[in-house]
Amino acid sequence: MNLNLPHFLSFQREGLQLAYFDEGDPSGAPVLLIHGFASSAAVNWVHPGWVKTLGDAGYRVIALDNRGHGASDKPHDPNAYYPAVMAEDAVGLLNHLGIPEAHVVGYSMGARIAAFVAMAHPDRVRSLVFGGLGIGMVDGVGDWDPIADALRAPSLDVVTHERGRMFRAFAEQTKSDRVALAACIETSRVLVTREEAAKIEAPTLIAVGTKDDIAGSGQELADLMPHAKAIDIPNRDHMLAVGDRVFKAAVLEFYGELD
Repeated sequence: MNLNLPHFLSFQREGLQLAYFDEGDPSGAPVLLIHGFASSAAVNWVHPGWVKTLGDAGYRVIALDNRGHGASDKPHDPNAYYPAVMAEDAVGLLNHLGIPEAHVVGYSMGARIAAFVAMAHPDRVRSLVFGGLGIGMVDGVGDWDPIADALRAPSLDVVTHERGRMFRAFAEQTKSDRVALAACIETSRVLVTREEAAKIEAPTLIAVGTKDDIAGSGQELADLMPHAKAIDIPNRDHMLAVGDRVFKAAVLEFYGELD
C-alpha cells in the first residue's frame, strides 16, 4: 500500500481555508470522499487504501478535510458545524474544481454530510455511499454529549466514559484541535427525517460493519430509500470497517453496475 500523502491544496468558503486533494485519473468519473468525525482525508481515505483503490480503477479521487479537521481551518463556534453547512463546503469544492456531478462517499459523520449534499443538491450527486452510518442517520446514534465533555477535559486520565475515552485518545493521536471537535460534535448530529430519506433519489450503497455499535442497521435505512441497498462488512467495528476490502470491493461493484 502506498502511504505517500497526496498533494493538498486549499480553497476558501465563508472565510475559511479548506484543504483538499485531487488525485487519480483526471479524466475519470469523479468520486468525492467525505471523512468522519475527528478524522481527516488522509486518515480516512489515504492510509486505508481508498485513494489507491479508486485511482487504480480509473476514477478521479477528490477529498476534503472537513472544517475543524485535518489541515482545514478550525472554528470554535458550534454554529459552524451543522451538516447542512458542511455539505455546502463539499459542494463548494465541486464548484471550485468545476465538477458538475460526482459520486459521493461519506463515512460516519461524512455519510450524514453526504446525505445533506444529496438533499440540497440532488443534481450534483451521481450516487451515494454511506459507510459506518445506517438507521442512526434517522434515529440518532446515542448520547454523544460525554464525547464533547471528554474532548474538553483537562486530560485523558480524568475521562471515564468509554466512548469518550476512545474519541479523546483518537483526537490526541491525530493531534486534532479538541475545542473545534467538541463544537463539531454538538451540532453535526442533525438527523435526516424518514420523509427526507425517502426523497433521496440517488442510487445508494449503505455499508456497515457487523460489529459496529454506533451506526445502526444499514438495511433499515436502505428500506426507507427508493434506490438503496445495504451490505454487511463482516466482523468489523466502527473504527475498522472503513478500510475493509469487502467495503472497497462492494463500492467498485456498485459503480460498475451504474456505468
